[in-house]
Amino acid sequence: MTPMTKDPAQQDPIHKDPAQKDTAALVRGVSPVLEVPFHADGSLDPDGFARVVERVLSTGVTSVMFPGFASEFHKLDGGERDLLTGLLLERTRSRPDVAAIVSVPDHATRHAVREAARAAERGADAVNLLPPHFLGPSREAVLDHVRAVLRAVAPLPVVVQYAPAQTGTALDAPTLRRLAAEHPNLRWVKVESAPPGRLIAALAQGERPLPALVGYAGLQLPDALRRGAVGVQPGCSFTELYVDLWSRWERGDTDGATALHTRLVPYLSYWMQGVELIVAAEKEISVRRGWFGSAHCRAPGHCLDDEELCMIDRFCAEFAGLVPELAR
Repeated sequence: MTPMTKDPAQQDPIHKDPAQKDTAALVRGVSPVLEVPFHADGSLDPDGFARVVERVLSTGVTSVMFPGFASEFHKLDGGERDLLTGLLLERTRSRPDVAAIVSVPDHATRHAVREAARAAERGADAVNLLPPHFLGPSREAVLDHVRAVLRAVAPLPVVVQYAPAQTGTALDAPTLRRLAAEHPNLRWVKVESAPPGRLIAALAQGERPLPALVGYAGLQLPDALRRGAVGVQPGCSFTELYVDLWSRWERGDTDGATALHTRLVPYLSYWMQGVELIVAAEKEISVRRGWFGSAHCRAPGHCLDDEELCMIDRFCAEFAGLVPELAR
């Protein structure tokens, strides 16, 4: 009699030696979310993506994440996502100085467990989990989903992404700390609430503080740092500015870090009016830097108008001295 195949959500955990890298130390500071280039006809540009990986890693960051909202993950099919994940892991798997965080945004628990397990097997250093949100799953269903993925990849470290504006999913600090107590491989929460500060501070309390990474383009980064955030996960097209800001803060130059952030705020707040807008703006900046040839965003997306392009002109002029290639 043929044995029944287990549902992937019920598979036994992966028992593998913890990563030889110091992942906790690497997932600290600036951890960019990688963008995905497309050709002008909308087809995937894998060579452009490989250049994105190389250029971002050349800034000295010690971790990167893919795929996220900044990667237009919702516009990639399974084969494209698989291909690009492979290209990333080929460049990070053997490097002790870089951690690759592979995101699992799949809505169905069955698929999320499978994709998370496969990422672990392929050499991901951590998994980022976006909880399910389509059609308003119940709170308990969301928690069951998160627990299933945490079990499936243990002891691989996991980031739980909290993005209520994009997903509507509501998780509070006591619930997240309880999950971390049940599953020690829940190591970070990516906080993208607006504002993020109170949740970051609440996560840092209790018997086992839960470190937070701040997202949302780092729009509230100084406040997040004052409240204990250990990292920021912005887009990747001007990573150098975030690295500079973080370095200033780490060496005690909080005034200099805040001043740089103050210069960034008008641009970030303008672009963060919509996820599609900042994706389009960052792609235009990357094209101007020579990373890839087309700023195409797959439809439905945001088409930059003349005033939005002028905003990018002003950004490039202002930060040309801090970001290579912007002065070209």
